[in-house]
Amino acid sequence: MNIDMSTWAGRIDPEANTARWHQQVQPFSTAAEPGYTLIGFCSDEGVRRNKGRVGAAQGPAAMRKMLASLAWHQSAPVYDAGDVVCAGEALEQAHAALAELVAECLAHRQLPIVMGGGHEVAFGSWSGLAQHLASQEECPRIGIINFDAHFDLRDPDFVVSSGTPFAQIAQACEQKDWPFQYACLGVSRGANTRALFDKAERLQVLTWEDRTMIQSRLAEMHSELNAFIGRCDHLYLTIDIDVFPAALAPGVSAPAARGVALDVIEPLIEQITTSGKLRLADLAELNPEYDVDGHTARLAARLIHTLTL
Repeated sequence: MNIDMSTWAGRIDPEANTARWHQQVQPFSTAAEPGYTLIGFCSDEGVRRNKGRVGAAQGPAAMRKMLASLAWHQSAPVYDAGDVVCAGEALEQAHAALAELVAECLAHRQLPIVMGGGHEVAFGSWSGLAQHLASQEECPRIGIINFDAHFDLRDPDFVVSSGTPFAQIAQACEQKDWPFQYACLGVSRGANTRALFDKAERLQVLTWEDRTMIQSRLAEMHSELNAFIGRCDHLYLTIDIDVFPAALAPGVSAPAARGVALDVIEPLIEQITTSGKLRLADLAELNPEYDVDGHTARLAARLIHTLTL
């Protein structure tokens, strides 16, 4: 495992009790105490296949850079397990490598946080969790909670891409005779065809559109999300950063015309993390090439900081 820790550098304050992330993050090893482990997934291949604007392969480096100087308030250790790199068009091999690393981290009592990369990361992330749970349970009930402007349920039989991961997962669940429990929160009606809405309905996806995710309905959302969580034994949280408004997150593969505000999404993330069922999280579609003054990378770093509190 080749782990480059040189990114973890930054300001050091002379006063006591002023630690920052770059002073605390350690390289992952199988002897690590239970905590959170960061994994980079450097891939643009899924976005390229999906006709999006490439550049997300640089997302993990941008997230680490913004995390490095954040103030340290975490109570559990955080580790870095390095990057899985998609070489050329070899997305399927990258998925397999990511799944293996996620499963290894889970086996050593870590909560992996995978930093993409395009949203094709989701299939590799979920596959690692599935691999880990399959050795322990006959039929695990995994709830997938996706904050995203897109369902990403396109048919993988045509081409596997950043638009297909949850359809791939649905197929894998069917083959394993596992329940497919999927919530897609922040969906843009204009960014998803009727066919995708129909498919989501057939798969009984819990769907919230971006226009319904407003402060005045937050209590209702908490209640519905709580019911979804109650039907699951394990949770996989995936955040496509294009769920946020383009003004807040300009550096993504597909900017949102409307999006969902951070002050709506953040309390829902906190609800998920405090459920005691979260096993895995990832963030996708940060594209530093199109970022403005690091706004999107800062947002991604804040989300990781929140997940690890």
